[in-house]
Amino acid sequence: METSILRDPFFSYLVGTQKNLFNLNRVFNGGSEITPAMNIKETRNDFEIEMAAPGLTKKDFKITIDDGVLTISSEKEDKTEEKEEGYLRKEFSYSTFTRSMSLPESVDESRDAKAEYHDGVLKLVLHKKPVSKSKAAKTIKVS
Repeated sequence: METSILRDPFFSYLVGTQKNLFNLNRVFNGGSEITPAMNIKETRNDFEIEMAAPGLTKKDFKITIDDGVLTISSEKEDKTEEKEEGYLRKEFSYSTFTRSMSLPESVDESRDAKAEYHDGVLKLVLHKKPVSKSKAAKTIKVS
């Protein structure tokens, strides 16, 4: 019986990654559960992070760095109401995501990170700690 349910397109959509565990968020969120793609580029002085998140505004994001963990999250709620002769239609949708990652020790959490959102792409720049230059060895004469 279990395998026939999983083959049904409706039920296979509801079943999460673990068998018999229903992912009801997909139903209640109207399928708007998103996990944006993320690119990370390391340069000499910083880390550049780009995240594809179309349809949002800069006000929809919450970005935190806490104890070496970068968390990027977003919540967006849309409501529409249409009144016509003889009927009323209300619709709303809610979408959310959260991505967290451990930062390497080379990230300087004391410096301000830069974030900007343009054309559906969130860009972050996290600065690295200054690399200490090694000093030349000092020779000590024995007397």
